[in-house]
Amino acid sequence: MSRIGKEPVTLAEGVTCTVAGQKVTVKGKLGELSYEMHEGISAKVEGGKVVVERKDDTYKALHGLARALIHNMVVGVSAGYQKQLSIEGTGFKAVLQGKNLALSLGFASPKIYPIPEGLTVTVENDGLQVTVKGCSKELVGEAAARIRSFYPAEPYKGKGIKYVGEHIRRKQGKKVA
Repeated sequence: MSRIGKEPVTLAEGVTCTVAGQKVTVKGKLGELSYEMHEGISAKVEGGKVVVERKDDTYKALHGLARALIHNMVVGVSAGYQKQLSIEGTGFKAVLQGKNLALSLGFASPKIYPIPEGLTVTVENDGLQVTVKGCSKELVGEAAARIRSFYPAEPYKGKGIKYVGEHIRRKQGKKVA
């Protein structure tokens, strides 16, 4: 039995979960998320908990995956997820322009990132810190990774975009003999 899959998912206060066939829908104060399970996996709601089961041992990995995804949905619609990015470098900054995030990163023109539906992006600290919030862990992580990919922090001077709390391993520059 999958150690993760056999644990039931406890529904937070104000969160409802419905299972219709292979589709699991979770609703909460921050929104609504749904997930289509594999045919070998089934789920049922019992007394404020979601129990995920599998047909046989060939679906072992999918059993734990389905339970983890349902747990992430419950946490997302009740508390939400967020990622913070830090921008370092002379003249580097971020500005919100309507539904777009404009990043001035030393290129000839600013890099424009269109903010996906369901996410909120805030810019703080004079454009040096970007916060991505949303109820879907997958969307928040993907948006933060795409923003970071415009100019990842480089190891020599440390300038670029990095996650708050991320350690950039610094390298020593060229030595002149």
